[in-house]
Amino acid sequence: MTWRDGLFAHWPVDPDALQPHVPRALTLETRAGSAWVGVLPFVLVNVGLRGTPSVTRLAFPELNVRTYVRHRGDPGLFFFSIDVGSSLVAGTVARTTRLPVHYANMRASSGGEGVGFSSNRHDRPFERSGASSHASSAEAPARFEATYEPTGSSFEPDPGTLEHWLVERRRFYAPANGGLLAGEIAHDPWPLQPADVTVHENTMFEANGLPTPTGEPIAHYCGELEMTGSFPRRL
Repeated sequence: MTWRDGLFAHWPVDPDALQPHVPRALTLETRAGSAWVGVLPFVLVNVGLRGTPSVTRLAFPELNVRTYVRHRGDPGLFFFSIDVGSSLVAGTVARTTRLPVHYANMRASSGGEGVGFSSNRHDRPFERSGASSHASSAEAPARFEATYEPTGSSFEPDPGTLEHWLVERRRFYAPANGGLLAGEIAHDPWPLQPADVTVHENTMFEANGLPTPTGEPIAHYCGELEMTGSFPRRL
């Protein structure tokens, strides 16, 4: 699959307020005394199983809400929610993997004035075999709308920097009916650009039951990056 027109929007949050929302098997990571929550809108294209013909590949927008954790010393991402703009993909992934995937009405457009992205989750969550519904999706609306554009040259974050700490992780985790799912992703280092972002609406923190941060996010843009991902497995 190939990531396109993506935004990394990160907010610092109180780790004590965020810790109850992370499974006990994971250690919430902090940086300079803060935990961090990212909201990432982007578009995936050329999505499909390795070796399948291009005619079967899919394209759709996606919106992730995540934080940063360790499991037995290994750094990773923890997904609170994954919203996708394809009902077929959302239903299939939710039922077969138990990832916290939801279908949302999404719009992603790019042009001379940057990228416009909007997402409005459907009220009814998908039923997952052997797992309870993601309760937060039914309790609060999950909406996000922003416009963003790159404002500087592309760079690869240096180890030790906040940018590298936030983006250069190759393992992800997600809740699974009281347990934990894990998977891996593989790609070249992220080619980031500083970004200017205007968030018109963002209820993704409330929709996931998370503490709501204040202030403007730290924002970075990535225009394109090819990657592969594994099927998640239960730990």
